[in-house]
Amino acid sequence: MTATLPGAVGLDGTVSRLLDVTAADPARFADLCGLALRDNPRRAHLVVSRVLGKHVPVAPAAVLGAGAAVGDAVAAVLDGEAPGLVIGYCETATGLGHAAADRLGAAYLHTTRRVHPGVPVAAAFEEEHSHAVAHALQPAGPVTLDAPGPLVLVDDELTSGRTALNTVAELHARWPREHYVVATLLDARTPAARAAFAGRAQALGVRVDVAAVLTTELALAADVLDRVLADLTALRGRPLVPAGAPGAVRTHAGLWPAGVPTTARHGLTPAGSARLAAAAAAVAAALAPELAGSRGVLVLGTEELMHAPTVVAARLAGRLPGVPVTTQSTTRSPVHAADDPGYALRRSLSFPAPDEPARVSRVHNLADPAAVPADGRWADQRADDVVVVVDAPAEDCAPMVQALRPFATRAVHLVTVPLAEPAP
Repeated sequence: MTATLPGAVGLDGTVSRLLDVTAADPARFADLCGLALRDNPRRAHLVVSRVLGKHVPVAPAAVLGAGAAVGDAVAAVLDGEAPGLVIGYCETATGLGHAAADRLGAAYLHTTRRVHPGVPVAAAFEEEHSHAVAHALQPAGPVTLDAPGPLVLVDDELTSGRTALNTVAELHARWPREHYVVATLLDARTPAARAAFAGRAQALGVRVDVAAVLTTELALAADVLDRVLADLTALRGRPLVPAGAPGAVRTHAGLWPAGVPTTARHGLTPAGSARLAAAAAAVAAALAPELAGSRGVLVLGTEELMHAPTVVAARLAGRLPGVPVTTQSTTRSPVHAADDPGYALRRSLSFPAPDEPARVSRVHNLADPAAVPADGRWADQRADDVVVVVDAPAEDCAPMVQALRPFATRAVHLVTVPLAEPAP
């Protein structure tokens, strides 16, 4: 796989030009993020993180390091006080929140859209600007929403803070506490949004602090939504399939140890998170001989299942010295793709979601969008091996696997793991 070369164009240039978007700290913003256009009438742009491991493939150490940086920002705000619980938002921040909770040594729970029929929904709320608005919290076992101590809410980006405050309002009405922390990689609120955030927190009668790795401000033109309608037409996407024969398919079942949770959908204590990490390491140990001789491995998580695949990728990187290993995830997000240098989402695939075939799932880029190939097209960049980690039966993954085959020179490795179940 081709790495980004020095002097490669930043991933915010195209959208900044089209929509007149400016960041208060452009150099640091460009280090962490790029910009793309949304197919969403309520919101113009998408901030595409270079370190989240969602829409852009990235080294797993960078993904885990980003979560650790969020955890450190939270620790600085708490000033020695231990958090009672960390909650991450699905689907984008499930892995980020887990890594932050690990850094803090805290219990972790993430919101979900895959509601388990046998577990009561303890709380639910909506994300106002999103394409998929519903969030549910379904803790079970030792992790509870009434745990004493500050509650930490982790999201990848804070543009208004309304989603976080919706969560605080819902939780505080039933499990009140004195202190909440909203933690994020990027706090890009405008002064007006900060004032509105502080006013609502004051109205709720609670202390709500914000902990961010980067604090800046994204300024948008007043007519930004009108501009997007024209720009989506002008910036046309094209099917970008690499040249060359598609890779083979290899299915790996039974690698995940029985009885070990695969996500924190129902909550994990620090001991539970350690068991998950050990299971991911065992999966990597079993896969490493299959990947020997690879010139590049992409480990692909699936929607809310992000953290475990990232740990698998990190352990593979340790077992395959000299082999570039990256990770990213499939997503529900419908985003406009275009093969344009300086644009953060140059390619997008869609296929039936393995867990819900009537619904569309997607994966974007599948190669570093800023990569500058030594020869040939950017679209021809692909990994030797794509490892897909999914909590659905292999037969339900067939459309996704077939869509991915052109992007693997050697093979698509399907690794099926159990769906996260509540503790008995």
